Amino acid sequence: MKIKLILLIFCFALHSVFANPPAKKQILVYIKNGKGYVHKNIAVSVEALKKIGETNKLIVDVSDDPAIMTSENLKKYNCLVFSNTCNDIFDTEQQKQAFVDYIHSGGSFVGIHSASDSEKTWPWYTAMVGGKFKKHPAFQSFEIKVINKNHPSTSALPQIWKKEDECYYMNELNPNIQVLLAADLRTIKDAEKDVYPGRIFGDYFPLAWCHEFEGARVFYTALGHDSKDYVDPVYIQHLTGGILWALGEDDKDFKLKKKRK
Repeated sequence: MKIKLILLIFCFALHSVFANPPAKKQILVYIKNGKGYVHKNIAVSVEALKKIGETNKLIVDVSDDPAIMTSENLKKYNCLVFSNTCNDIFDTEQQKQAFVDYIHSGGSFVGIHSASDSEKTWPWYTAMVGGKFKKHPAFQSFEIKVINKNHPSTSALPQIWKKEDECYYMNELNPNIQVLLAADLRTIKDAEKDVYPGRIFGDYFPLAWCHEFEGARVFYTALGHDSKDYVDPVYIQHLTGGILWALGEDDKDFKLKKKRK
């Protein structure tokens, strides 16, 4: 009798799982650009992010319309991914406030490349991303050091990653960011390197990081200028790890530092 009861409970539980599968997480890929430079990589970045979504059972929406930024609409998203956004990317204060409310409600955010060059006159946005783009030397090959190997975005990378990209120099860095990748400035050809960044971080400059900001998980990578990045398996692994971490899907080996007071 007990065995039959156990089997009955097991079958009922199995039926419930298949009848009510876990809801898929949903992300919004936002690609708005204001007046100014627009990256040529946006279309291929969108395709790559859709494939990441398909592989990881995520629903992916894409928009360049700031009207999508309403508190009611953003409630359905588990993560906002700003892929190569640049310049002014919101049209109204109400849209900005909806974005702030989303962050405060415990949403998550991933910024790719020029997301740090967006909304440059909004200090809150800069602090949320973790830093603001200042300049970059010419596109070139250089070495990137993995600072923290335990994060899902870096765990599959070599300790020294040789890559072609724009080495972003940023300022107004949030002191709470946890640096994951840093450019080895000794491998960068730049006649103005001593002017900025100089010796602020010694021989290295932060390129990718994560932190918790006002209730939200935030991951940012300055890498991803070249369209070829979005078909490069190594870069895709880096990006996928950042998105999954932001979603809380893959973080068992990584612990955020406690926020500084």
